[in-house]
Amino acid sequence: MARTFCLSSKYSPTRTATDSVNHSRVPPSQLHVSKPILQQAQMIEVETEYIATGGNRHPAASDCSPESGLLAFGADNNIALWNPLAQSHTGVHALLSGHTDKVNAIRFFPTTITEDCIIISGSVDKTLRVWRSDKSSLVGFSSVATLTGHTNSINAIAAITGSSIFVSGSADASIKIWNLQIPEADKIEVELLQSIALKPRFIPLAIALGKLGTPESLILAVAGTKNIVQIYVAENIVQGSEFRLEATLTGHEGWVRSLDFRQETGGDGSDLLLASASQDKYIRLWRIHQDEQLRAENATSNDSALGRLGKSLSNKAHRFAIVGFAYSVTFEALLLGHEDWIYSATWRATGPRPQLLSASADNSLAIWEREVQSGVWVCIARLGELSAQKGATTATGSTGGFWTGLWSPDGTTVLCLGRTGSWRLWEYDTIRDRWMQGIAVSGHIKAVSALTWAENGKYLLSASADQTTRLHAGWKRGSDISWHEFARPQIHGYDLNCIAALGASRFVSGADEKLLRVFDEPRAIADMLEMLCGIPHPDSQSMSDAANIPVLGLSNKAIQLPTNGSAPDSAVDEGTVFDAAAISDLSANSHDSPPLEDYLSRQTLWPESEKLYGHGYEISALACSNDQTLIATACRASSSDHAVIRLYETREWREIKPALTSHSLTVTRLAFSGDDEFLLSVGRDRQWAIFERDEASKITYNPWKSNPKGHSRMILDASWAPIGAGYLTFATAGRDKVVKVWSAVGEDIVCKAIIPTFHAATAVDFLPRLIGQAVYVALGTEAGAVSIYGLATQDLSTVFSYTMDVR
Repeated sequence: MARTFCLSSKYSPTRTATDSVNHSRVPPSQLHVSKPILQQAQMIEVETEYIATGGNRHPAASDCSPESGLLAFGADNNIALWNPLAQSHTGVHALLSGHTDKVNAIRFFPTTITEDCIIISGSVDKTLRVWRSDKSSLVGFSSVATLTGHTNSINAIAAITGSSIFVSGSADASIKIWNLQIPEADKIEVELLQSIALKPRFIPLAIALGKLGTPESLILAVAGTKNIVQIYVAENIVQGSEFRLEATLTGHEGWVRSLDFRQETGGDGSDLLLASASQDKYIRLWRIHQDEQLRAENATSNDSALGRLGKSLSNKAHRFAIVGFAYSVTFEALLLGHEDWIYSATWRATGPRPQLLSASADNSLAIWEREVQSGVWVCIARLGELSAQKGATTATGSTGGFWTGLWSPDGTTVLCLGRTGSWRLWEYDTIRDRWMQGIAVSGHIKAVSALTWAENGKYLLSASADQTTRLHAGWKRGSDISWHEFARPQIHGYDLNCIAALGASRFVSGADEKLLRVFDEPRAIADMLEMLCGIPHPDSQSMSDAANIPVLGLSNKAIQLPTNGSAPDSAVDEGTVFDAAAISDLSANSHDSPPLEDYLSRQTLWPESEKLYGHGYEISALACSNDQTLIATACRASSSDHAVIRLYETREWREIKPALTSHSLTVTRLAFSGDDEFLLSVGRDRQWAIFERDEASKITYNPWKSNPKGHSRMILDASWAPIGAGYLTFATAGRDKVVKVWSAVGEDIVCKAIIPTFHAATAVDFLPRLIGQAVYVALGTEAGAVSIYGLATQDLSTVFSYTMDVR
């Protein structure tokens, strides 16, 4: 089965997944698909197949290891680890859990110990954590230190090769200087050396460290919510000296979002270059030179031809002395070209000449280099979206900008994170002499509210509070299989709450609106899944070729490809839209690998075929019968008038009246029994209810059994056991920290087993088949814990339990 998705908010309910999982919610914002291998009644192995998670939208919340190329990025409260250079394309392979709020800053700390890797992270929870590589850990890292002292969210971290110093910046308007020592191979010590209250008061958003003439002399640049850059220097802070403010650089006209130092050349005595990127749409380069007088060719003067910009271009030298050496800081160059806020500017660590990578909200990356002959800094490559594709931030428009740009260790690969939480990757092709986009990772950026497997587990659909549904499947390449996002069938204007599959090529979803929407798989997606995943093509004549969504619209419209360039067939159903641009994009994409983010965000929508009305409030629960003839739904409710269950038949999409009544508050989960004879519902009113199918009509259900006090607190999930586990056996999960297993005894339904949990039980699901004489059930809690229990079919007693490490 697929790994579980843990998408986003810290207290969102969790639903676990085994081979039978239909829905899943797991905190925080990641999706894990785990593969349990059940061998014996007392033995289990769990393999991680897939982790899908979106990155936190913060310029400092990611970093690439300068040695291995490992990318670490913030994923809600966690740190996701991904090797973008791996040829296996396995994507995110581990999550580091420990922070209690969103991770805002990540930095690899350089070490001199071979095969040793240290990560420093900062979070909204006001703490810094130090992580160290650990071969004994399942995730490859262990948290070795938690640092406190800041009184607000941590926004930036800086470190430098060859120094034990690192710096943190916080929304408490302070920066702290730390010393990290490794006295022994298995020991790490961290000491706070200095705290600096920023004056004038501002929140630091960017910090950079550099070296001056001697190894012990450091220069620190700090910037943030003012249009200035402050320069601090220290002779030997480890031996007791402190950073002191020596210069304040002016010129920017907006907040400064990124800072980075680089030596101009690799030799001793080389000048330092500082890049500062701002919300004023410009990048400024500054030169730190050892000598009071600059060489003439490095001096910059105002040019009247620059007009308004000339007023902010100054060659004023800021002078300071350290360890007997005189230095000056001067303005070097102004880089123009971006059309929106610039979030990051990062120097390439290798190469004979300095190259700068910038990422902007205008949906582009730019690589800058200084021309040898003229000395002018120019953009030598621009990556991202073409201007013709830009538009409003909708399903078919702009993806909302790039939040960070990173170099690989050798500088031949660049990566960036977009607004949708998805990463993009470009590799430099020396033969073609151009940058080529490659396979990256993607995932939801808010809480995953539901999961559902398509028929026979061919692919997995997820729905999220980020207002998207996504299709995940295994990309098959001979004996190699890796999971990827293959489609984004629904990009909505409301948070999605529930989803259910109707066979192999249709699904129903419910959101924070009063209706449900039915979607059909288009031929373009079916062809791609057959080609790359080996999923058989439904071969339906009624399939649309693709779908698109109008600007400001909520309904996906079908696209029918014309034949031989002719006009669309007039026989196409009313409402089918002919979109020449979309058709051109579709015909140009012959996939030999999973779709890239540009394609995912625009051309993988599914056409909407039906809308189901009837509820008065936001949809809260949804279930489809196993024979795919009925849909059961419920909405949020604060009274019994709205806490009803509505049934719809799928042939003509009519509501079956009257609605089913039993609950007084919101119904949280609906589930049909394996033979569809019974419908189970649970809700916030702490009650479960069972409705029995009418033998005469086969499409109506009548109240049969209920328990108003099934749990002492609200019930959040429920699942039917396979028929072999006993007549009418099901489980309920409640906020009272227990999972109860119920079964029919005579004419009554009684609780046969109670499984306690350490936190509120938010998810439960049975494996739909027996293994030996046991039935297996997976439990999930609001803390993110997932456990598997084996229950004896004879009396439902526990014969086996296993807690998974879902990180």
